[in-house]
Amino acid sequence: MPRPVETPPRRPPYFWWLLANGLALCFAVLSWVICLYVFSNPEVPRNYEILTRLKRIPELTRFDILTVPNGNVLTPKELYSKFFGTPKERIPNLNSLLLRNYLRNFENPLFITYIEGDYRISDVRKLSEKDFISSGVVVRAQAMIRPDEFTAPLPYPVIIDYVFPTHDAKAIETFSQGDILTVKKSPNCAAILHIDRVIHNEEPSLLLTVMPIAYGPYQAGKKTAFSIEPPEKVRPRAGFPIIR
Repeated sequence: MPRPVETPPRRPPYFWWLLANGLALCFAVLSWVICLYVFSNPEVPRNYEILTRLKRIPELTRFDILTVPNGNVLTPKELYSKFFGTPKERIPNLNSLLLRNYLRNFENPLFITYIEGDYRISDVRKLSEKDFISSGVVVRAQAMIRPDEFTAPLPYPVIIDYVFPTHDAKAIETFSQGDILTVKKSPNCAAILHIDRVIHNEEPSLLLTVMPIAYGPYQAGKKTAFSIEPPEKVRPRAGFPIIR
């Protein structure tokens, strides 16, 4: 005698309703987490490109000397003491925080460090579409320290890539190899965006990428000046240092 075929029990209608709502909730939470990550971390190249396509890239504030956020002001010796000993594994995270703070208009004052000192220029070049910003000039220079009042300034193992965002095509003519670039907090407030440790002239050195964030005229000498303005967009994928 043939055995009756058992049919599997049918799931109640509310099972599919619960499943659909559960999947929708998971999708909503995942979307929220992804959006929060993208908007909170614009320094990540892929995130910045997504924000660019969405036309939601952060707009850089045009600070001036009166509205620029407060921060630490350090000389070359102080910069070397603070950053050169940073453990290698912490440097990528520190650089992410520095760049994120710049892109988000320095909402966290704890991460703002301005540089000062005299730096001797070793290289100058015009920026292009392949760089962190596409319009301007980058100047590489090494700190010069006077050991005492009777000794001429000597090279110190702190190197800067000073990035000048400008549309003035003649700005590059302002700087020449061998000239001394004097950096003070006022009036342009050169803030650190990135740190590296490099070997320069067979000596371990600190390499800092800095950008002025108090915009307006940059006075070089008594007669030469050009205007620096916040870049409309940047290119995190280009990476640092800018002069390799």
